[in-house]
Amino acid sequence: MRQDARENRERILTAAEEVFGAHGGSGSTEEVARRAGVGIATVFRHFPTKEELIEAALLRHFDQLTERADALAGDADQAVAWRTLVRAMIETGATKLTLASKLDDQGRLPRSAATASNRLKVAVGAVLLQAQEAGAVRPSVTVEEVYLLIRGLAQASAAIPVQPAILDRAIDVVLTGLSR
Repeated sequence: MRQDARENRERILTAAEEVFGAHGGSGSTEEVARRAGVGIATVFRHFPTKEELIEAALLRHFDQLTERADALAGDADQAVAWRTLVRAMIETGATKLTLASKLDDQGRLPRSAATASNRLKVAVGAVLLQAQEAGAVRPSVTVEEVYLLIRGLAQASAAIPVQPAILDRAIDVVLTGLSR
């Protein structure tokens, strides 16, 4: 793929995450094109259907968080790495849930998204284990419990508008509860 096509694709995916994350299925591909600074034909050349665009944005979301988790796994301060990762997952969770809900009305992710989600969970588990070994997180905490807490805050902030300061304090409460 040519460099300009890769750049267009990346701008389209960024715009799709913003549009569909904020407006759900009522978000339009025309708005995605406008925000990406490309024509609608360019959007459809990369993603022939709205569903393919939403799925690609969701995959990108998972991949970016996985890359971030992998990078944080090598951080010298695992307490900070852990807090950074959980905060990023909660802050972007509402968008992820909105994107995922537009792909399947029965709560199932497409295989590609489920695979990407599983890769992320493994990476999160690795950062959690390192934070536990560093004494920053209670040893009894499991990745499933962490995911439940992340999802709870993400769903709450997806369902109702939450002021950033309140979400920030709620994240601090969760992180404090997980701390050793």
